Amino acid sequence: MALLDWNCLWLFLLGIAAFIISTLGGGGGALVMLPASNFLIGVGSTPQVLNAGTLISRPSRLYLYWKNIRWKVVAYYVPSSVLGAVLGAWIFSGARVEWLQLVVGIFLISTVFQYRFGKKKRSFHMSLRYFVPLGFGVSFLSTLIGAMGPVLNPFYLNAGIDKEAMIGTKTANSFLMGLVQIGSYSVFGSMSLLIWVYALSLGVGAIIGNFIGKAYLSSMSSKAFRIWVLVILVISGISMIIGVLFNN
Repeated sequence: MALLDWNCLWLFLLGIAAFIISTLGGGGGALVMLPASNFLIGVGSTPQVLNAGTLISRPSRLYLYWKNIRWKVVAYYVPSSVLGAVLGAWIFSGARVEWLQLVVGIFLISTVFQYRFGKKKRSFHMSLRYFVPLGFGVSFLSTLIGAMGPVLNPFYLNAGIDKEAMIGTKTANSFLMGLVQIGSYSVFGSMSLLIWVYALSLGVGAIIGNFIGKAYLSSMSSKAFRIWVLVILVISGISMIIGVLFNN
């Protein structure tokens, strides 16, 4: 019981810190938590706890950024992301693919070079229709790994979406996808009471972090935000790689 209490406390505190960082960097709270979560509760439980915990916190972000949501992007992204979430949960129930974290981690670190350390506003053209395959791929991998938010950031930046619009739109997409993820985890037997206790601890902390982060975001310029995004991408990539190397 004592170990459970300490794990809940650490997840709560990590949730506050990670989601302040997540707000300022356009996402990545769950990925920043990945190594610590793997250490505290194990690789096998981390994806469910991170996805359920962030789902609990998302209504607060929807409230904070509702007027900034780009609903056309949501319409393209969500249908395919639902399919990706179901397929990912089905595969997750019978396999462990931690090596995917290495691949995603390397991609995240590479973005700082794609944007020339923040000097470039865009690195490739991004149209609305590209959000269809993106929704499927990110949802599928997120269900397996437990956190993929920062992977989306380069695509949003290249579509001309940043700051409040990025956070609001990503939250709308992720909330709908998250409902399917958690439902699919439950159907395929990957959730438990302990998982929900940990997720609630993380989620409450993340809600607090969301409100604190919002207070700082409004004063940031688009250029400063873009640099923060790249910093979080690199940190997230390193975190994923460390999480694999030290938990296998």
